Amino acid sequence: MALYLITGGAGFIGSNLVEALLTQGEEVRVLDNFSTGKEGNLSFINHLTLPPGSYSLLKGGIRDLPLCRTSCEKVDFVLHQAALGSVPRSIDDPITTNEVNIQGTLNLLVAARDAHVKRFIYASSSSVYGDPVLSQLHGNAVPAKVESQIPNPQSPYAISKLTGEYYCRVFYKIYKLETISLRYFNVFGQKQDAHSAYAAVIPKFIHLLLGDQAPTIYGDGEQSRDFTHIDNVVHANLNACHASREALGEALNIAYGTRTTINQLYSQLCELTGKKIAPRYLPARAGDVRHSLADIQKAKDLLGYNHPVSITAGLKKTLEWCARRT
Repeated sequence: MALYLITGGAGFIGSNLVEALLTQGEEVRVLDNFSTGKEGNLSFINHLTLPPGSYSLLKGGIRDLPLCRTSCEKVDFVLHQAALGSVPRSIDDPITTNEVNIQGTLNLLVAARDAHVKRFIYASSSSVYGDPVLSQLHGNAVPAKVESQIPNPQSPYAISKLTGEYYCRVFYKIYKLETISLRYFNVFGQKQDAHSAYAAVIPKFIHLLLGDQAPTIYGDGEQSRDFTHIDNVVHANLNACHASREALGEALNIAYGTRTTINQLYSQLCELTGKKIAPRYLPARAGDVRHSLADIQKAKDLLGYNHPVSITAGLKKTLEWCARRT
């Protein structure tokens, strides 16, 4: 049995990690200030029979260095999910994005180093790639984003995530704190918030369709993403905690490895929900990349990552979860 610290543990990804680890009999400590996370995401804990001391919650944020130090005491593994997400939010407020995502990550790395944490898993983002530079384009083909590609961040959020990766790599090289960065590609699934002003496209589409409302598609809808179900992300995080030393200091793509346009996604959701509602189209948003497709071979090789849940299966699971909530 090991002790895991999950920052942002009341958030979408964090709470799914909490549930997976507690179900496996591990000890979990959550750090969350509930600025974006929700206590309801952790309500499942009330229905579990847990040994005394196997779960604890610290309320506060990662900008508080003393609290980060307290959070890391006696911890074996840090799964660092806490962040201010969303490209649009970072454009609206780059200063807070910088303070939380960069300074907060540095605080946690320092605390983990000083507490002699065994391994630090950092939630990065596919946004670090941006759009490919001209030399990487091949006609009309959309190249898969591979970790050796030169980053080309297009937003303050992307810059903040890339900076966190650099700090993780440096802390491994200099201080020997074992770190692995996971570049998430458009994660979706149970517990994802559909009501935030910065809600991701899938929960927003589902919420509107189930309410017989027309969603908005920005741009022509032919922009594409590598949508990744939350179960695959949980699988990657848990594997990263025990991956071989070849993975240390590295950044790895976590995705499904297929490309879906927004129009295709919407059509599939309409089919799954039995709805026939035409979407509204508005101009493309600033900071959004045109296409995002991951090469996941490195994660397969170094993490044993096998992305068990497909896009279609993930959408069905998400809709089933939403149906249980209504």
